[in-house]
Amino acid sequence: MSLKIYNTLTRQKEDFKPLQANKAGIYVCGVTVYDYCHLGHARTYTSADIIIRYLRWRGYEVNHVRNITDIDDKIIKRSKENGEKYEELTERFIKAMNEDFDALNLTKPDHEPRATDYVGDMIKLIEMIIANKHAYIGANGDVYFDVRSFPGYGCLSHHNIEELESGARVDVSEAKRDPLDFVLWKLAKPGEPEWDSPWGKGRPGWHIECSAMSMDLLGAHFDLHGGGRDLIFPHHENEIAQSRAATKQPFANTWVHGGFLQIDKEKMSKSLGNFITIRDALKEHSPEALRYLLLASHYRSPLVYADDALRQAQQSLTRFYTAMRFLSEAPRAENTEFEKKFIEAMDDDFNTPIALSILFDLAHEIQRLREKDTNAAAAHASLLKYLGDVMGILQQDTEAFFKQGVDVDVSKIESLIAARQKARAEKNWSEADRVRKELAEMAIVIEDTATGTTWKKG
Repeated sequence: MSLKIYNTLTRQKEDFKPLQANKAGIYVCGVTVYDYCHLGHARTYTSADIIIRYLRWRGYEVNHVRNITDIDDKIIKRSKENGEKYEELTERFIKAMNEDFDALNLTKPDHEPRATDYVGDMIKLIEMIIANKHAYIGANGDVYFDVRSFPGYGCLSHHNIEELESGARVDVSEAKRDPLDFVLWKLAKPGEPEWDSPWGKGRPGWHIECSAMSMDLLGAHFDLHGGGRDLIFPHHENEIAQSRAATKQPFANTWVHGGFLQIDKEKMSKSLGNFITIRDALKEHSPEALRYLLLASHYRSPLVYADDALRQAQQSLTRFYTAMRFLSEAPRAENTEFEKKFIEAMDDDFNTPIALSILFDLAHEIQRLREKDTNAAAAHASLLKYLGDVMGILQQDTEAFFKQGVDVDVSKIESLIAARQKARAEKNWSEADRVRKELAEMAIVIEDTATGTTWKKG
């Protein structure tokens, strides 16, 4: 079975056929860094991470580009509200973003360009668009893309141009010929950051940055473009129009969009005011549990955030780590039906829910094997960890997993366990039971094995 990916552009699953054999150029729209990342961001970038991890695991040489928007209206507004330079604001939130993404075990992009480093490239791109008669200078001096000059506008969102209305970040203005026309370059207002350009001092519009950065780092024509579903229109629609208008070449072949993360059946977003930041969620739940929850539904499906769902995710992880516990390291089992079925699931548009169900079957098999063949059980446990790594989970030391979140003195726990072992050695069963009860009152569960006594948080 070949790898199939759902393409928003064609509305169907297609065989993944990169422009260069065994290579994949991928661009993912990044964060606008004016605030802490929320769980909607976590959904988008975990979905992208799975795609990138799996492609690499399947042998593709991936060039992953994820930009940082470090200048736009929201950044300028927030910096003014805070009374700080926009550069200080963005640096602070870039640092916070990296901390959050590291906690979620997201792989680093190969390139992470910042918009402010690409203003010159954006100006050149705008000049090409103007030269090809797809842009004009508005009555207010801003440069606008002429949407009706581009026949393919609406190809991604599958709307007729007559049906479309101005979307997010597209200002309705008398300076424009058409409400759908979008700004490529805007003249600076007093006190705003500005750069020199042929049209006067100003700054680029939001959409143009992604075209400039993707073209520089991946070429005018590349394999895959990703982002959240909310970017289909107008952002990605505008990217296609301006890019093709400039180069007269195809842009991205495959467009991948993740579903919304919802809370109270509404999309989670800063604009709706119902967002939960990643760092706030991680105060209550483990990063691995959050990542597991994000993988538990297909990346194109909506996902409802709830504390109960995160607790269930933690329980699911416990089942996996329990299956691997107390087994020595061993070469992984190869050519198993589990791995074959895992590949089949992931080859079908990165179907992580089915892939996880295969891992559950594998965990059950490990438990069955450990009763009669510990070597085979250990080999399958290594396979579980190996496949888990493709998903970015199950890489913790098993004992460390069971002891995470313990809010009591670990040395005290170890001391009590040692006291219980001494009591048992002396056949002082009442004292041993008393210590077990004391540990239970601390929410510590102990388990006696052939290699000693282990413990975990109950």
